Amino acid sequence: MKTITTPTPSLTLLHTSSHKTATRTNAAPSVSLKTRTGKYPCWRISAMAAETGPVPKEMKAWVYEEYGGVNVLKFKDNVEVPDFKDDQVLVKVVAAALNPVDFKRRFGKFKATDSPLPTVPGYDVAGVVVKVGSAVKDLKVGDEVYGDIHEKALDGPKQFGSLAEYTAVEEKLLAVKPKTLDFSQAAGLPLAIETAYEGLEKAGFSSGKSLLVLGGAGGVGSLVVQLAKQVFGASKVAATASTGKIDFLKSLGVDLAIDYTKEKFEELSEKFDVVYDTVGEGEKAVKAVKEGGSVVVLTGAVTPPGFRFVVTSNGEVLKKLNPYLESGSVKPVLDPKGPFPFDKVDEAFTYLETNRATGKVVIHPIP
Repeated sequence: MKTITTPTPSLTLLHTSSHKTATRTNAAPSVSLKTRTGKYPCWRISAMAAETGPVPKEMKAWVYEEYGGVNVLKFKDNVEVPDFKDDQVLVKVVAAALNPVDFKRRFGKFKATDSPLPTVPGYDVAGVVVKVGSAVKDLKVGDEVYGDIHEKALDGPKQFGSLAEYTAVEEKLLAVKPKTLDFSQAAGLPLAIETAYEGLEKAGFSSGKSLLVLGGAGGVGSLVVQLAKQVFGASKVAATASTGKIDFLKSLGVDLAIDYTKEKFEELSEKFDVVYDTVGEGEKAVKAVKEGGSVVVLTGAVTPPGFRFVVTSNGEVLKKLNPYLESGSVKPVLDPKGPFPFDKVDEAFTYLETNRATGKVVIHPIP
């Protein structure tokens, strides 16, 4: 694996005078995210927190109060702005992105370990820090940041996600936004690129090894391809996609683009050191791996030597990869149908759930 060096990023500051100037009061909000017991989550604002300008008491956000399909999503303009803990910052959201985990969570697939309803969905965020907790060490008001705001994707994710005007997030989950990327591009990266990187690491992937990516045109798959080539030093990268996305795979640097509608990857005579399965083809994936190799499984059944992998959000991974993003050697991939405006989040989810997106489905602008 190539050595990753992390230069100290230069910080870009934004003026915050454009933020709303409504003053926080103790009046009960029209809509608040309460627990099932009726109590507010145990969040507080530190008396020592650094601040910039007044933050409104209420915000626009997408909320669901029961599990189900897209129809349970409701657009609200009077959701209480979340408080933040000492180790957190409050971020004014500029752009967000959707992930399959968002709608799987909304369907109730992780109900046993989920936070209480109602929920503001959203994992990926890019925005501007507007308040800083007293224990925050490096970030400051005005910093442009991005990250996956839920440390554990399935185990106790926050009630307040990124599909809102403001969100609270631990400093350790964020990184300063690459200077060469706009907010939409940055929002499309965190969960997918962290999943791609950590999955390759856990599989023991390193320089000179070969890789097969199942679903190479998707949000995670397109970044697995690029990281394998540009960061890990792969000797060969193969990937599967449908007919219309084969040229796209080649543009990412794929050496062997496989049209799964015409070829069966599991029947290839060539085998690979690692197979990264983003689409749930576990039984077939193990037929394409070399003896002693690894199969990374994100979804579907697991067949040995495959192993299940669920990402843990980590801002340090983003910091390590920022130089590759800033140089353009690794590029964010956004679906051409986007970005979707904030009032069309339900339509964006409907599109994402067709499984036909190329790259990431992004929401921008957010008021």
